[in-house]
Amino acid sequence: MNDYAVTTAEQLKTRLDTGEKPYLIDVREDDEVAFGMIEGAVHIPMGQIPARMDEIPRDREVVFICRSGSRSGRVCEFLAQQGFDRTVNMEGGMLAWGEL
Repeated sequence: MNDYAVTTAEQLKTRLDTGEKPYLIDVREDDEVAFGMIEGAVHIPMGQIPARMDEIPRDREVVFICRSGSRSGRVCEFLAQQGFDRTVNMEGGMLAWGEL
């Protein structure tokens, strides 16, 4: 069992379309985000997460995004071990987002 929640790209898009503004963090590398990010997302590459944890809100839901959902899931696992309890992994990542 995961220590974090999951959402689908479709669920997230619905929330954004209805005006919700969840905190989004894209953990892909610079060359990947050059092709586009979800509007409003903050870019923190996966390798920088440990050094930049102070930039990640603990008091609200934070949705993590990567290419396929694998790296963002690992980030959610890591952060859960650090005491973050409101992390959400977007399953399927930007590959799924691109199919919407």
